[in-house]
Amino acid sequence: MSRRCELTGKAVQTGNLVSHSNRKTRTRFLPNLCNVTLISDALGRSVRLRVAAAALRSVEHRGGLDAFLTKAREDDLSPNARALKREIAKKAAEASA
Repeated sequence: MSRRCELTGKAVQTGNLVSHSNRKTRTRFLPNLCNVTLISDALGRSVRLRVAAAALRSVEHRGGLDAFLTKAREDDLSPNARALKREIAKKAAEASA
């Protein structure tokens, strides 16, 4: 299981810890990932995703999982989230037609 947010694509970053004496030590900065269950209004079911804590705030700010996925770029999403986005788009097309 990779350390990558399924919605935003936020992943591990590398860098240096710099001491007071300016000594550099390589380190990894891990994203704050949480296993969450989000509810899709269009599909009428819940979905389990591994999401960064910052992404949860973004989902709430945009008005829920469906709104977030419709605005999200395809290359940021995981394959699971891409399939979910296509399902939501299909349901929305059926509802409008």
